[in-house]
Amino acid sequence: MKTATAVPASDLTNASARLQRLRSMAWLMDNSIPLPGGFRIGLDAIIGLVPGIGDAVGALVSVFILNEARALGAPRSVLLRMSGNVLIETVVGAIPFAGDLFDAGFKANMRNLALLERYHLDPVGSRRSSRAFVVLFTLFLLALAALMVALPILLVIALIRAF
Repeated sequence: MKTATAVPASDLTNASARLQRLRSMAWLMDNSIPLPGGFRIGLDAIIGLVPGIGDAVGALVSVFILNEARALGAPRSVLLRMSGNVLIETVVGAIPFAGDLFDAGFKANMRNLALLERYHLDPVGSRRSSRAFVVLFTLFLLALAALMVALPILLVIALIRAF
């Protein structure tokens, strides 16, 4: 049976300062530049315009946020969900033009910060919902992979039957 232990005030202050730095970094990368109409983009969308290297630089900043979340004690399920956000933004963001628009709207760093803050406010609920998301997303990816394998096979069978 686990017993409760007191958390030193210095650890709480350190965690609070880290979270504030991460808030600032996520805001800078995802929301710092106002556009007409009330929409906001960040440096990540601007950096992503540089072919080849832009999305990699944005991914490195996102990985820094992930590492800080790990250091702040986020569980594996939350970290996997955060990693999924980074992976989605990096892969889709690599598509010329359309990926840049997606990158400006998806805002993985702000999503990840929200996941981390939710974990700090409600560790049990956050862990449970992140586990459910990871399981469902994994099942979706497995179904997608099965479809990608089955579709060509079914197509070949249909072509053979047609002739």
